[in-house]
Amino acid sequence: MSTHIDSSVVSQLGLGQQAPKKKTELGQDDFMKLMMSQMSNQDPLKPMENGDFLAQMAQFSTSSGIQTLNDSFGQLSNSLYSSQALQASSLIGRTVQLPGDTAYMEKQGGFNGALELPVNSPEVKVTISDLSGNVVKQLNLGAKQPGQVEFNWDGIGSDGEPAAAGKYNITAQAVIDGKDQALNTVIEAQVESVTLGNGSSGLMVNLAGLGAAAFNEVKQIK
Repeated sequence: MSTHIDSSVVSQLGLGQQAPKKKTELGQDDFMKLMMSQMSNQDPLKPMENGDFLAQMAQFSTSSGIQTLNDSFGQLSNSLYSSQALQASSLIGRTVQLPGDTAYMEKQGGFNGALELPVNSPEVKVTISDLSGNVVKQLNLGAKQPGQVEFNWDGIGSDGEPAAAGKYNITAQAVIDGKDQALNTVIEAQVESVTLGNGSSGLMVNLAGLGAAAFNEVKQIK
């Protein structure tokens, strides 16, 4: 006696072999294949316009594959940020150089700085003034060659007396082609602490007597 099982019954009971589910999500590998294929097969005489390419990228960004890619970039960004924070924290107690025209003098007196000279000059000078605009000291540096020219003020004013601790304005100029030309200056300051910014503020270094400055403005560490 043969036994016959109706295939429709098996199907109704859910015992039969089920068809594999169709893939409905675009993965990261799929996205990269599509992008590379499109770029390699485009007409070289009519390359894809930037606007068209960006529009398609925006469409692809809705897929789960792009979300994974975005997550990876996010992790990389966090890793770089942590590395930068560690580097910045090592600056505490160190002296840094950064662009600026205001320097801070401690009680011991004096500070260092530099100026950016674009060409040869027969006469370069630096003027140090208090916050009221009164000239405290003028440093005559003489003839200098192009590049960064460093200077030092010992904290003694033109009257031969020690100047008070505090902030001072710095201006630099050089004779170029027979005329006085203003120059950009760099100041030195000590790092007291580091602030981990949020959003677009980024890492900040807090300088003695001068307040906060962006970490990416630091040009040299001493």
